[in-house]
Amino acid sequence: MIAHLRGTLLAKHPNQAIVETHGVGYDVAISVPTFTEMPAAGAEVALHIHTHVREDALSLYGFLRLAEKQLFEKLLTVSGIGPKLAITILSGMPVDEMVGAIRGGDLARLTRIPGIGKKTAERMVLELRDKLPAPTGTSETSAVLTSPVEEDVISALVNLGYQRAAADRALLVARGSKSSQSFEVLFREALGALSK
Repeated sequence: MIAHLRGTLLAKHPNQAIVETHGVGYDVAISVPTFTEMPAAGAEVALHIHTHVREDALSLYGFLRLAEKQLFEKLLTVSGIGPKLAITILSGMPVDEMVGAIRGGDLARLTRIPGIGKKTAERMVLELRDKLPAPTGTSETSAVLTSPVEEDVISALVNLGYQRAAADRALLVARGSKSSQSFEVLFREALGALSK
């Protein structure tokens, strides 16, 4: 599956971009925030891609920011939300605000997004509240964790059933003063910190 595209931006519209890579033009559905941050046509662009496959279609959804792609993929896990509605949702509110609204159960803000009724907003809150990280800046630990290896360790701990906040704290203990360690070392030490 296509996970990343880098190439020349041939055209952009509020819901679509055409990116040429090695002579092939890819039609990518985008959100309004991605559209507004994109460079002008003719410039080079790099997009994080979600490939959506159905019996009758293969669609690409592109995002400049990885956090937006991750939220998009989380939205797809909510019953009743498909990729088109997820793009509409992401176009209705900045990612950090949306994460805050979902984690805080703010149905009034969520239902202001076009296409989101009360029932869909309730499902978003119910199904995603505990799966979303704290917005950047609200947790001292989330701002410190930047390396992909550290994010993999956090993901592995959460998949084992630990809460995100506990996994964050354990990783800080495991990391200590050394900022670059292998996944295995960090994971083992974080697991050790959690079992104390």
